[in-house]
Amino acid sequence: MKKYIAEFIGTAVLVILGCGTAMLLGCSSAMGGGYILTALAFGLVIVGMAYCVGNISGCHINPRYRSVCL
Repeated sequence: MKKYIAEFIGTAVLVILGCGTAMLLGCSSAMGGGYILTALAFGLVIVGMAYCVGNISGCHINPRYRSVCL
C-alpha cells in the first residue's frame, strides 16, 4: 500500500505544480521565459519526487489515463 500512496503523491505533485506552472505562465514568448520556467518546474518536480518517494516505489511517475479493454 505504501507504493500506491507514494505514486499517488508523486503524480499529484507533478500534475499540480507542473501543469499549474504551465497554466499560470503559459508558453508564449510574450511573457518572456514561459517555456523555460515550465520546463524547470517539471524537471525540479521529477528530481524532488525521486528524492522523496524514490526509495519507496522507484518513482515511476506516469500521469496518463489507461484504457481497460474487457
